Amino acid sequence: MPAEDESEQPSQDVPVSVARRDRDAVGRPRNARARDGLGRPQPRGTEGIPPTEDMPDVPPAITLDRAQQLLDEGKPFHAHEVLEAAWKSAPLEERGLWQGLAQLAVGLTHILRENEIGAASVLARGRDNVALYATAAPHGIDAVGLVYWANTVIADLALASANQTKLCVPTTPHLR
Repeated sequence: MPAEDESEQPSQDVPVSVARRDRDAVGRPRNARARDGLGRPQPRGTEGIPPTEDMPDVPPAITLDRAQQLLDEGKPFHAHEVLEAAWKSAPLEERGLWQGLAQLAVGLTHILRENEIGAASVLARGRDNVALYATAAPHGIDAVGLVYWANTVIADLALASANQTKLCVPTTPHLR
């Protein structure tokens, strides 16, 4: 069994390019590869969709407006990035809500990527997180409406799977 300090070292079998992660200007892990409109990494050296700007320490209303704008533009992956930033900086008592909102955006991303199984799974987790705030969601977030939206999409996914048909892209969720 390796010593505890050895377990922190990259494996000798892992190439250095994999062991070292791309980092942004402040040292946070960040994949430098270009991404397509649904967040899928593109080959190195190709041009993709510009990444969503970081929005640290912005008021929840601005975060929700930006995320809704991205959802309305058909960019749920980018909306997820905005919501994820809010989740990571939110007060402890709100983190589950922001996590759920980000998961709903990821679920929609999976639908657009035609990954129905992944979509149903992450939508259910997002719905469950948002549902915990249904009686008193802060910032005007429509938790009840979002739970209803997620339930409808999950049911549509199940029906499409049972009928072996492709799911039509669902309506855009409304955060507030």
